[in-house]
Amino acid sequence: MKASELKDLTPVELTARGRDLRQELFNLRLQQASAQLEKPARLRLLRRDIARIETRISQLRRKAA
Repeated sequence: MKASELKDLTPVELTARGRDLRQELFNLRLQQASAQLEKPARLRLLRRDIARIETRISQLRRKAA
């Protein structure tokens, strides 16, 4: 996911997408703990996507205040 894709989303959509990514990250961590994880690089990508979403949410909050 690129930052340009996040610019058009509302804070509600960003929050929902962040929640989905956190759930996926949780599931991947469970797979990693049970040694069934096929793509370990996906963990890093998810963490970065979550950080991008959180950054965009904070930018929108700062702009609104």
